[in-house]
Amino acid sequence: MKNSNIIFLLISNNYILLDLYLIMILNYTYYYSQDIILAAVDNPSNACEWAFAEMLNNPEILETAVEELDRVVGKQRLVQESDFAQLNYVKACAREAFRLHPVAPFNVPHVSMADTVVAKHFIPKGSYVILSRLGLGRNPKVWDEPLEFKPERHLKGTGNVVLAENGLRFISFSTGKRGCMAVTLGSSMTNMLFARLLHGFSWSLPSNESSIDLSTAKDSMALAKPLLAVAKPRLPAHLYPK
Repeated sequence: MKNSNIIFLLISNNYILLDLYLIMILNYTYYYSQDIILAAVDNPSNACEWAFAEMLNNPEILETAVEELDRVVGKQRLVQESDFAQLNYVKACAREAFRLHPVAPFNVPHVSMADTVVAKHFIPKGSYVILSRLGLGRNPKVWDEPLEFKPERHLKGTGNVVLAENGLRFISFSTGKRGCMAVTLGSSMTNMLFARLLHGFSWSLPSNESSIDLSTAKDSMALAKPLLAVAKPRLPAHLYPK
């Protein structure tokens, strides 16, 4: 009896440990899935919505982006990932949306592993460091007319435009050793979503609206009012799913 009691207690403890382990895994999975949704869904969709809102208020920017798509892709097929390298103006529009309208006001907290100095500010070991996405992207010391949507500011170099910003002048997918692991995937998702919507439809304001209200929501960095626009197919009918 004594031995069987011990075995029973050990089995019971194992069940308890298993329950605690499963709870930990479920909690971790929940929070990790929330991170995935924020990074892989909210961030690209937020950038695309803001870019369309800004471009509908600036028709010449919208027209320039569509002209680039027609020149590179044409109207007889859909945008493919292989086209991205030649769509620098389209990517500049998405990049400008990341700069001006980040998905969150701050980056996730980081902890300094050692005493360091950044921009003449001493940061002791163990400090929590939080970067302001808004402060970086709208810094007048870095950006001319920081509150204006100007995609051409990202075309000053001669190289390929990318959505990531390794110089921390703004934050799209973060950077460094603790940066986003899926920056390539996130960039591709943003480029594809944005380019195909621009290429596949002609966009205009609703007949009862003269402009898009660019007010920011009180509880997030999204548009205060969901974007409402008129979209009309502009490519051959066989390119659209039935």
